[in-house]
Amino acid sequence: MPLIDGIIAMKDEIQSWRRDFHSHPELGFKENRTADFVAAKLEEFGIQVHRGIGKTGVVGVLKVGNETRAVGLRADMDALPIVERNTFDHRSTHHGVMHACGHDGHSAMLLGAAKYLSQTQNFRGQVNFIFQPAE
Repeated sequence: MPLIDGIIAMKDEIQSWRRDFHSHPELGFKENRTADFVAAKLEEFGIQVHRGIGKTGVVGVLKVGNETRAVGLRADMDALPIVERNTFDHRSTHHGVMHACGHDGHSAMLLGAAKYLSQTQNFRGQVNFIFQPAE
Protein backbone atom coordinates (compact mmCIF):
# COMPACT_ATOMS: atom_id res chain seq x y z
CA MET A 1 0.00 0.00 0.00
CA PRO A 2 1.50 3.37 -0.96
CA LEU A 3 2.06 5.97 1.73
CA ILE A 4 0.03 9.19 1.65
CA ASP A 5 2.13 12.24 0.74
CA GLY A 6 0.21 14.55 3.10
CA ILE A 7 0.97 12.29 6.04
CA ILE A 8 4.60 11.83 5.02
CA ALA A 9 4.89 15.64 5.01
CA MET A 10 3.81 15.65 8.68
CA LYS A 11 6.49 13.16 9.78
CA ASP A 12 8.60 15.66 11.74
CA GLU A 13 5.56 17.17 13.45
CA ILE A 14 4.14 13.77 14.42
CA GLN A 15 7.58 12.73 15.68
CA SER A 16 7.82 15.88 17.81
CA TRP A 17 4.41 15.13 19.37
CA ARG A 18 5.50 11.57 20.14
CA ARG A 19 8.70 12.75 21.74
CA ASP A 20 6.79 15.31 23.81
CA PHE A 21 4.40 12.61 25.05
CA HIS A 22 7.33 10.30 25.74
CA SER A 23 9.17 12.89 27.81
CA HIS A 24 6.03 13.73 29.84
CA PRO A 25 4.45 10.35 30.64
CA GLU A 26 1.42 10.16 32.92
CA LEU A 27 -0.17 7.18 34.64
CA GLY A 28 -3.77 6.11 34.04
CA PHE A 29 -6.45 8.66 34.95
CA LYS A 30 -3.68 11.23 35.50
CA GLU A 31 -3.14 12.10 31.81
CA ASN A 32 -3.99 15.76 32.39
CA ARG A 33 -1.10 17.32 30.45
CA THR A 34 -1.54 14.83 27.64
CA ALA A 35 -5.29 15.48 27.48
CA ASP A 36 -4.69 19.24 27.40
CA PHE A 37 -2.16 18.83 24.57
CA VAL A 38 -4.48 16.57 22.58
CA ALA A 39 -7.51 18.82 23.06
CA ALA A 40 -5.56 21.92 22.04
CA LYS A 41 -4.30 20.23 18.86
CA LEU A 42 -7.76 18.95 17.93
CA GLU A 43 -9.20 22.44 18.43
CA GLU A 44 -6.36 23.87 16.34
CA PHE A 45 -7.38 21.45 13.55
CA GLY A 46 -10.99 22.69 13.75
CA ILE A 47 -12.28 19.48 15.33
CA GLN A 48 -15.06 19.53 17.94
CA VAL A 49 -13.65 18.43 21.32
CA HIS A 50 -15.28 16.60 24.22
CA ARG A 51 -13.27 16.39 27.44
CA GLY A 52 -13.53 14.46 30.67
CA ILE A 53 -14.61 11.21 29.04
CA GLY A 54 -13.71 8.48 31.53
CA LYS A 55 -12.10 11.20 33.67
CA THR A 56 -9.16 12.32 31.49
CA GLY A 57 -10.23 11.02 28.08
CA VAL A 58 -10.71 13.21 25.03
CA VAL A 59 -12.93 12.62 22.01
CA GLY A 60 -12.65 14.71 18.87
CA VAL A 61 -15.53 14.69 16.38
CA LEU A 62 -15.09 15.59 12.72
CA LYS A 63 -18.20 15.50 10.55
CA VAL A 64 -18.15 16.04 6.80
CA GLY A 65 -21.42 16.14 4.88
CA ASN A 66 -24.81 14.93 6.04
CA GLU A 67 -24.20 11.19 5.93
CA THR A 68 -24.86 9.19 9.07
CA ARG A 69 -21.94 6.80 8.68
CA ALA A 70 -19.39 7.01 11.49
CA VAL A 71 -16.11 5.43 12.49
CA GLY A 72 -14.11 5.55 15.70
CA LEU A 73 -10.31 5.68 15.75
CA ARG A 74 -8.74 5.06 19.16
CA ALA A 75 -5.41 5.59 20.88
CA ASP A 76 -4.40 5.10 24.50
CA MET A 77 -2.58 7.86 26.40
CA ASP A 78 -1.32 6.37 29.67
CA ALA A 79 2.20 5.33 30.60
CA LEU A 80 3.54 2.65 32.92
CA PRO A 81 5.17 2.80 36.38
CA ILE A 82 8.64 1.92 35.07
CA VAL A 83 11.98 3.69 35.51
CA GLU A 84 13.31 4.70 32.10
CA ARG A 85 17.00 3.99 31.53
CA ASN A 86 17.29 5.51 28.07
CA THR A 87 19.62 8.45 27.57
CA PHE A 88 18.11 10.16 24.53
CA ASP A 89 16.96 13.77 24.82
CA HIS A 90 13.24 12.92 24.95
CA ARG A 91 13.50 10.37 27.78
CA SER A 92 10.99 10.58 30.61
CA THR A 93 11.17 13.65 32.83
CA HIS A 94 8.98 11.91 35.44
CA HIS A 95 11.07 9.46 37.44
CA GLY A 96 9.39 6.09 37.74
CA VAL A 97 6.95 6.68 34.86
CA MET A 98 7.65 5.77 31.25
CA HIS A 99 5.99 5.19 27.90
CA ALA A 100 7.32 1.67 27.54
CA CYS A 101 4.15 0.47 25.83
CA GLY A 102 3.92 2.63 22.70
CA HIS A 103 0.99 4.77 23.79
CA ASP A 104 3.04 7.89 23.04
CA GLY A 105 3.25 6.69 19.44
CA HIS A 106 -0.43 5.74 19.33
CA SER A 107 -1.51 9.20 20.48
CA ALA A 108 0.85 10.97 18.07
CA MET A 109 -0.33 8.86 15.12
CA LEU A 110 -3.98 9.51 15.94
CA LEU A 111 -3.31 13.25 16.11
CA GLY A 112 -1.63 12.95 12.71
CA ALA A 113 -4.68 11.20 11.28
CA ALA A 114 -6.94 13.88 12.81
CA LYS A 115 -4.90 16.67 11.27
CA TYR A 116 -4.78 15.00 7.86
CA LEU A 117 -8.51 14.24 7.77
CA SER A 118 -9.44 17.72 9.00
CA GLN A 119 -7.30 19.29 6.26
CA THR A 120 -8.36 17.07 3.36
CA GLN A 121 -11.93 16.19 4.37
CA ASN A 122 -11.79 13.52 1.66
CA PHE A 123 -14.57 11.44 3.24
CA ARG A 124 -18.24 11.76 4.07
CA GLY A 125 -19.61 10.96 7.51
CA GLN A 126 -18.22 11.29 11.02
CA VAL A 127 -14.86 10.35 12.48
CA ASN A 128 -14.58 10.06 16.26
CA PHE A 129 -10.99 10.41 17.46
CA ILE A 130 -10.94 8.64 20.84
CA PHE A 131 -8.01 9.30 23.17
CA GLN A 132 -8.49 6.75 25.94
CA PRO A 133 -7.11 7.08 29.46
CA ALA A 134 -5.94 4.23 31.65
CA GLU A 135 -5.83 1.48 29.04
